[in-house]
Amino acid sequence: MKMYILVKRHIPDKLVPVITAHASLACFRKFEHTANMQTWINGIFKKVVCVVTDAEFLNAQKEPDNITLTESSLDNQEVCIAFAPREEYAKMFKFLKMWRPQGPEQYTQQ
Repeated sequence: MKMYILVKRHIPDKLVPVITAHASLACFRKFEHTANMQTWINGIFKKVVCVVTDAEFLNAQKEPDNITLTESSLDNQEVCIAFAPREEYAKMFKFLKMWRPQGPEQYTQQ
């Protein structure tokens, strides 16, 4: 059982950790009373963070049991989707690319 979090490809790497943290919490709060969420939260709560194109993002929003998040520092644009944990996902999820930071040059002192 795992939770997928999909982040739009153009989101700056330095924002992704905070966005995904908010996404997992928002998803938990929205679905906390479901059987799947209770099983997930009381076990090994796996999360998979993937990077997606705008087209993949729109297609993924059609899948059930999700929450879309916006980011105020990016003019409130939609930045990620978190999916309630489940055993099986649609086939499209198998082909998504896992997110990973681009490199240390992304990180500057704020």
